[in-house]
Amino acid sequence: MKDRSPRYGLLLFSFGLTLVLFAGGMIWGEPISPGYALKRLAIPLLRLMGFIVLGLALGQVIEATGWTRHLSVVARPFFSFSNLGNRCSAAFTAAFFSGVTSNAMLLDFFREKKISKAQLFLTNYVNQLPAFFLHLPTTFFIVIPLTGIAGVVYFTLTFCATLLRTICFLVLGHFYLSKEKASPSDSHGELKGIEKKKKKKETVLARIRSRLPGRVINIAVYVVPIYTLVFLLNVNGLFLFLNTALSQYLTLQFLPVESLSVVILSFAAEFTSGFAAAGALLDAGVLTTKQTVLALLLGNITAFPIRALRHQLPRYMGIFSPKMGLQLLLSGQCFRILSIIVVGVIYYVVA
Repeated sequence: MKDRSPRYGLLLFSFGLTLVLFAGGMIWGEPISPGYALKRLAIPLLRLMGFIVLGLALGQVIEATGWTRHLSVVARPFFSFSNLGNRCSAAFTAAFFSGVTSNAMLLDFFREKKISKAQLFLTNYVNQLPAFFLHLPTTFFIVIPLTGIAGVVYFTLTFCATLLRTICFLVLGHFYLSKEKASPSDSHGELKGIEKKKKKKETVLARIRSRLPGRVINIAVYVVPIYTLVFLLNVNGLFLFLNTALSQYLTLQFLPVESLSVVILSFAAEFTSGFAAAGALLDAGVLTTKQTVLALLLGNITAFPIRALRHQLPRYMGIFSPKMGLQLLLSGQCFRILSIIVVGVIYYVVA
């Protein structure tokens, strides 16, 4: 089943809605200079769409060239155990290079009825493991100089939380998904044959030409207005208000009051500010290593869902349908928070 045809009329409506949102924000909200709008809205939005286009194109190349079968080899034993199948295994492996590519592959498989909705959801949750490693080089070398051993412990605990929920999802798939639900046509031999036929039917460029424009346009229909709306809400202080309001309810007996600054900074700013504050309090002797780790975990739990809505919501609702994208994002964040709480409690009791 091919992707839906490009919805040019809806794209024009989407752009019109975006202009109305931006005009409304300029009239009734905080004033925004053209330079600020270019730097904080136009350029990041173009960069986001560029990464989405590259990710989608890479997904089409992987499918058209038959690399789905080769990528699936890496995680095949685990995905065979969980009844998720070779295609989900290939999407999981692709997630180590690009989350957009992986999600696009999952959506294509689902639309072509090669995987079930349950397989799509479970694989998307499991993809939080490669996402952890995908962002690790950027964050690790910023956080460790700021927080030292506390940062090492923090990364170890967040990795354990990621590994814990990955194992839980694979076990759930083993018991919840039957071999039939995992798609009868998903065997290694049949998958190989299907991909060979596909490769003969259409070249890589032909596949990209026939599918990519429609996918990009249909994704832009949702990404552009949602990204603009999130930008306007952020400029007008909604997320800062939520951060401050939520932090007022954090009355913790196991952490000193000073540690709440770590949480608040994690809320209100980018993650670097929270780690910088934690490192300063640790160096000053205000917080112990254990308290610093707990404060960072708390900041992670409280700040990340709001950051996910700010940064991931447009992408998820664009690639998937708005309903499915919102379901995936919110449920994935709930599982993520739950696993960090479990690991944090164990660390608090044991350490």
